[in-house]
Amino acid sequence: MSEPFDCDGCKESLYGRKYIQVDDVPHCVPCYDRLYANTCQECKEIIEHDSRELYYEERHYHEHCFRCSRCSRSLADEPFTCQEDALVCNECYCSEFSSKCVACAKTVMPGSKRLEYGGCTWHEECFVCCGCEQPIGGQSFIPDKSEYYCVPCYEGRFAPRCAHCKQILVQGGVTYRDEPWHKECFLCTGCKVQLAGQPFTTQGEDPYCVKCFSNLYAQKCAACDKPITGFGEGKYVSFEDRQWHQPCFQCSECSVSLVGAGFFPDGTKILCKSCNAK
Repeated sequence: MSEPFDCDGCKESLYGRKYIQVDDVPHCVPCYDRLYANTCQECKEIIEHDSRELYYEERHYHEHCFRCSRCSRSLADEPFTCQEDALVCNECYCSEFSSKCVACAKTVMPGSKRLEYGGCTWHEECFVCCGCEQPIGGQSFIPDKSEYYCVPCYEGRFAPRCAHCKQILVQGGVTYRDEPWHKECFLCTGCKVQLAGQPFTTQGEDPYCVKCFSNLYAQKCAACDKPITGFGEGKYVSFEDRQWHQPCFQCSECSVSLVGAGFFPDGTKILCKSCNAK
């Protein structure tokens, strides 16, 4: 008489039947599945011993249940990610969560070359100059409202040109008579010194530094013989064909200021009332 060979679970004989051993203990297939098989996360059914089982983050799936939650594509041999506990294939994830190129409206795939500016995204090959229509790539560019230009195209179309040399002003410069000038082009008509950042005046349409204007055109003070320029102590007093700096307009005898007071001319002199009465 043969020894008993029974299932450890249901105690039924295993002679002539398929069985599975667990730690050298035999189990019939139904008992093995009931006691040891995992439950599919998706369909909640047992994953039987002869089914292909997939495992992800401590969860078990039938092969046919391991699918994209958006398009139902099998993920068994596909790249995927998990979005809020839902499995999503790479294509659906990119379509739903990746940036769209503002030029072609297609998805900018993760890992592909892209350009981002002002909250917008472009494929590298879609970010082109509105002038020459060449890809800008990693070059400098200049935005103009909703358009983007490479530096040469922008300068050629929009950059102001110096009124003197007619070349483009890239940055800086000065404005004179509503026209732009390079700082190095805006010079005193007399001595050619740069006028940017310092006082200057004009004679006709020509700009002059204070020194040149004083030497060439300014009236001389009748008292100190220095030019009256309109800069610094610029206020002056004029009488007949003579001018004085305001601080120089004094009585020729007692030196009291005559600004706002009566005075008396006496040849080349000017006198206060008291000195005139002597």
